[in-house]
Amino acid sequence: MNLIDSLIQNFGIAPLVASFFIALFAAFVKGAVGFALPMIMIGGLASFMPADMAVAGLLLPTLVTNIWQTMRGGRSVALDVLRLYWRFNLVFAVTMIASAQLVVVVPDQILFVVLGGIIAVFGLLQVFGVRFRFDPAYRNRVEVALAIVSGLIGGLSGVWGPPLILYLLALNIPKAEQVRALAITFLLGSVILVAAHLKSGLLNVRTLPFSAFLVLPAIIGMTLGNRVHDRLDQELFRKLTLLVLVIAGLNLLRRGFFG
Repeated sequence: MNLIDSLIQNFGIAPLVASFFIALFAAFVKGAVGFALPMIMIGGLASFMPADMAVAGLLLPTLVTNIWQTMRGGRSVALDVLRLYWRFNLVFAVTMIASAQLVVVVPDQILFVVLGGIIAVFGLLQVFGVRFRFDPAYRNRVEVALAIVSGLIGGLSGVWGPPLILYLLALNIPKAEQVRALAITFLLGSVILVAAHLKSGLLNVRTLPFSAFLVLPAIIGMTLGNRVHDRLDQELFRKLTLLVLVIAGLNLLRRGFFG
């Protein structure tokens, strides 16, 4: 029995096709605006499969696309950014490793509510132009606090972007530095998450082929997203993307509260 036949037997044709296009769209958005692949994938996949299966599905596509995104700027640039944001990445990594072990014991409903609320609130705040600011004297404390939150939700859900993005927006740093900071932390998180879930058992003989299957549409989506990056009004596209995230977040809240 080949991989596709095995996947069809385990998941069915319709869920596989839906998963394929969700991964393609999520990667397209990431290629165009630099983030949001895990948020879109978890929102889409979890609408018709268990939360732990949705998390497993996004792991390998996230890893592959993050490697791609990080290496586009070159290895030396990635290392410079890693040194600049070492505190955030260290705290984030430790928290993610610890929280990833809990994903197999956290009830689906709790994960749906927490993650759906985070995605919906984050999306709405950004759509309506809310920007966070803090006193530079408290930067280290804010960085550590948001790194803990990012690592916690990242380990449980596979999504760790919102706190990091809010932090970088609050710093008001140049766009190029912001994209590089996102890329290196996303890569670090995806490596940790894959390793952690190989240990936790979330990635297993059933879920690993499913996640590997979704790498193909992710590559296609990233390729298309990168090509249109300079052709579209990125701010408008970003707002449309955030609206999709809000819808996905609200759907997760619905599943969490009403099943």
